[in-house]
Amino acid sequence: MKVNIYIVDKKGKKELYEPLVEHYRKLCRPWAQVEVHEVFTKEIARAQEQNPEAAQRSYTQALERYRGSGYDVVLDPEGKSISSYDFADLLKDRAVVNFFIGGAYGFERPFVDTSNKSVSFGRITLSHKLVKVVVMEQIFRGLSILHNHPYHK
Repeated sequence: MKVNIYIVDKKGKKELYEPLVEHYRKLCRPWAQVEVHEVFTKEIARAQEQNPEAAQRSYTQALERYRGSGYDVVLDPEGKSISSYDFADLLKDRAVVNFFIGGAYGFERPFVDTSNKSVSFGRITLSHKLVKVVVMEQIFRGLSILHNHPYHK
């Protein structure tokens, strides 16, 4: 199984977050190959200075090419709140799962609506780097559930 995380975010603060991301990547290794793809283009930087709609359009343009290669899951505050068992079901029996984390202004509705699933981690706002770690932990937890590993208990 392969799991991709596509995130609209500038690279940086590696010393703080990267050890956690790498920790969960290693834990997942027996069951899945997990890759994190940070996407931040000049177009995104310019669009975010213009207005929210332009920013959302730029996120779609930057991430659209990664869609359709697997089961596409968008993180969206308006998405369905799910349990860890529901999260595990997102991974179950799939060859490739793609998670999409938008930029500061979220995604355009068509991007969300044409994805396979839209999920929410709640109404709170988290930094993109922290969400990346939370997604990594939930991927490991989900894989643990699917493989009857004691981590989830």
